[in-house]
Amino acid sequence: MSTITIPDSEPVSVIKTVALAGNPNSGKTTLFNAFTKLRQKVGNYPGVTVEKKSGTLVLAGDRVVNVIDLPGTYSLAVRSPDEQVARDVLLGRAADTPKPDMVVCVVDAGNLERNLYLVTQIQDLGIPIVIALNMMDEVERSQKSINIKKLSQMLGVPIVPTVAHQNKGIEELKKVIASGVKVNYTRGWRMAPDLEEDVDHLVRLLTREGMNKSEAFAEALVFMSQWPKLKNEEKATDPLKRFYKQELISQINAIQERFIAKGLRAKTAAIEARYDWIKYVIKESVKDLSKKGPDLTERIDAVLTHKVFGWMFFLGIMAGMFYMIFTVASYPMDLIDSVFGKLGEWAASLLPDGDLKDLIVNGVIAGVGGVVIFLPQILILFLFIGLLQDTGYMARAAFIMDRVMSKVGLHGKSFIPMLSSFACAIPGIMSARTIESPKDRLITILVAPLMSCSARLPVYAIMIAVLMPAANAFQKAGIMLIMYLVGIIGACVMAWFFKATLLRSQKPVFIMELPPYRLPSWKTVLFHMWERSGLFLKRAGTVILAMSVILWALMTYPKHPNLDEAQALQMSYAGQMGTAMEPLIKPLGYDWRIGIGLIGSFAAREVFVSTMSIVFNLGDEAEEGTLHEAFSSAKWPDGQPLFTPLVCLSLMVFYVFAMQCVSTVAVVWRETNSWKWPLFQFVYMAILAYLAALAVFQVGRWLGFS
Repeated sequence: MSTITIPDSEPVSVIKTVALAGNPNSGKTTLFNAFTKLRQKVGNYPGVTVEKKSGTLVLAGDRVVNVIDLPGTYSLAVRSPDEQVARDVLLGRAADTPKPDMVVCVVDAGNLERNLYLVTQIQDLGIPIVIALNMMDEVERSQKSINIKKLSQMLGVPIVPTVAHQNKGIEELKKVIASGVKVNYTRGWRMAPDLEEDVDHLVRLLTREGMNKSEAFAEALVFMSQWPKLKNEEKATDPLKRFYKQELISQINAIQERFIAKGLRAKTAAIEARYDWIKYVIKESVKDLSKKGPDLTERIDAVLTHKVFGWMFFLGIMAGMFYMIFTVASYPMDLIDSVFGKLGEWAASLLPDGDLKDLIVNGVIAGVGGVVIFLPQILILFLFIGLLQDTGYMARAAFIMDRVMSKVGLHGKSFIPMLSSFACAIPGIMSARTIESPKDRLITILVAPLMSCSARLPVYAIMIAVLMPAANAFQKAGIMLIMYLVGIIGACVMAWFFKATLLRSQKPVFIMELPPYRLPSWKTVLFHMWERSGLFLKRAGTVILAMSVILWALMTYPKHPNLDEAQALQMSYAGQMGTAMEPLIKPLGYDWRIGIGLIGSFAAREVFVSTMSIVFNLGDEAEEGTLHEAFSSAKWPDGQPLFTPLVCLSLMVFYVFAMQCVSTVAVVWRETNSWKWPLFQFVYMAILAYLAALAVFQVGRWLGFS
């Protein structure tokens, strides 16, 4: 039997670049943050949409090392853009990214079998490796014992136990990086003799192309595992055509055809051999000291993933979140409202009458304040999402939703981006990169914005306040939950439609690991809230501020001093636009003033609230006090109320389905590398929003509701 041994080498004298590699949820990003602190840069790898995170690590003596946070991946067998990037960086093929001098493999100590698979693949590349054995605190709680020295000897790499979220082991890991690591790895796993011989043949062919032996071996295994794909695919992105001559491709194909003729399972042979070896290593180095029987995670999962109780808990969590949004958030919201009110009064008292005073008070302060007031509600939303992710429940939500997603041809992995879109569609769409099937990924991107993001919260909140002024927090939370469920149902229906028509493909199999339940890291959750609130306030201070100024100008000019305020507003540029579109939106129950809000919110959904603040601050209703009181007193020319319960419901349904977010359109364009799909998405969502709002208003009126 042939063997491929990477010979000993001297430690790398100068480490310039370190790559962090690991499975998703292994704590890799936490370690990256601990290494780089605020010395981080985020961009995209050239030519692809995969996020590139890099930073600097300061070692002893002020020595600086570049750190690259590779996309989380389970394998280097390329099935998704993330895995392609990770592989290209490790092989030194990624544009504008140096080949790492060392790889820190972040391994979840509680899931060694799955995590070590990636480690063995990176070892095949011949790059110096150190393992950060993370989450050791969970191993201790589960009453297991890992013999670090034994595990290190069997794997042939140094291992540093860490608890990244507590900063334990970080300094020890930095010392190992500073001292360098010697490559001393002998492959312990073996395939059938015939396969080993053919792999050796492939290695010899590849080394003639200038590859070193380690990279040639790793590449040969890729050809084996992906042969049907590589041989039959004619795209220019085929790795064979990217790097090798046609003569070499023909020889490789001939070898791979011999695999088939011999009846050898070339595609899975290396995978099975790796896992057999990993199981042996774990058996020799890990001892389970716990008593037999299900652990705490299994007992909790028996309830939280149950077909009935799981749904009850999931809906309970959602309802609890919305209840908090309408109770706890109300106190800081009242405070913010008071601050902006005092600010407006103070500015009005200082400035002389005229356009500048009007712009500052009724444009800038009223517009920005009308959106910033909802910051506490958005913070509570991100608090819940952060807790769900940090405790491990997010994966359970995906598992529960797989029962629904599978009915429409998608799986739970698509639900993670969709659930992330509750916060914001942009990171949700970007997280769809982990979906292997290009068609499933595109479907997920197309339907993700249908999930009610945080930008819709201000619209829902103000409409619910008008719809149910005397309702308690439970009733308001119930309406809010219904709007979120409408978005989920709409996303599922559209996914089924796309799967059955435009993007027909085979139904995927859902395989997802459920991580153990963990106590949340409040530092991580609060940092996430701080980061998201900063982005929200940045938008309030840029996009919404700019839109407020533009809309104020459109609603102020041309001036008509002989008309009252309401008539002057209708004759302004904005009023003329709203009046022009009123015949189109009147069947929905909307007038020209709501039309102005719809136009303004094309930039961002929450601009609707700031636009309405400006509209009604310029109109007679400004005297009524708060915005929802102004809405309640708004009338049609015949004296009929404008914001009836049906109109409020129609508006909420419209905003459930409408795109109304330029930033999301831009991200979809970047993720799909085409304007075709974002334009298609914008049009189909606009049509869907119009028809849904029309149905709510007209059917409701037909049934006798006002």
